Amino acid sequence: MAVFFLAAVLAAGNALAAGPPKVFVSILPQKYFVEQIAGEKVSVEVMVQPGASPATYEPKPSQMRKLAGAAAYFSIGVPFENAWLERITRMNPDMILVRTDEGIEKMAMGTHRCHGHNDGHDHGRAHGHKGLDPHIWLAAELVKAQVGTIRKTLIRLFPAHQAAFQANGDAFMGKIDQVDAAIKDLLRDRAGMKFMVFHPSWGYFARAYGLEQLPIEVEGKDPKPARLKELIRLARSEKIRIIFAQPQFSTKSAELLAQAIDGKVLLIDPLAEDWLSNMRDAARKFQEIIHR
Repeated sequence: MAVFFLAAVLAAGNALAAGPPKVFVSILPQKYFVEQIAGEKVSVEVMVQPGASPATYEPKPSQMRKLAGAAAYFSIGVPFENAWLERITRMNPDMILVRTDEGIEKMAMGTHRCHGHNDGHDHGRAHGHKGLDPHIWLAAELVKAQVGTIRKTLIRLFPAHQAAFQANGDAFMGKIDQVDAAIKDLLRDRAGMKFMVFHPSWGYFARAYGLEQLPIEVEGKDPKPARLKELIRLARSEKIRIIFAQPQFSTKSAELLAQAIDGKVLLIDPLAEDWLSNMRDAARKFQEIIHR
């Protein structure tokens, strides 16, 4: 590992002469994390392009070629990495791979259980999504862990900037704490309340702030008619009128459900780049829309 890191440091030093050294990340929020620590001292390339899904993304040949000049790749555990990380690392043997999700205990992908509604039918079936939830950038405490890993790596790669990286990281951690406290205060009286989403991206957010997300997807697929009817009953029983969707997925099923409950679909983007603003904005939307 020491030899591997030395090669990466030397490569980073060589790149410095031609401009800021380059690192890669998987998704836009990670770019924000790196830039909060490194500022303009590092150039950040994002693999999953805006509007694309980290579940199914396939890197472009031009992106793969750019890996040749990168000092590090910060992965986060999103699904496309399962198929591509090995190929990504092969493109540049000197590039270090940093798994920013390492050490983070992930929860199961979004699940909920539909209970009976006194209509004579059995709704006691659990509906879930296979595997562990990768959306670890949507909870403040988990982001702080990732920021710590990123900062440690940047300091090892670029030790000349240690003081700046340390100070910037501390300042960003403070901002994360401030946003976290503000969201807790904003959603305090919404504890235990439910919201319905197409794709279960907001599980860690919900857990952190005492909410419960009800996903429409079943194992990454649109719900079948019987399941859709069950969701309609659930939405009505919980007095849910807003269905949350995100730009990276089709809203067809969400629109069908919204029409059936005389509601509407509201887009909320878990992959927005400005993490601090996005967390605040998401919290305000949940606070405004979720009612008892």
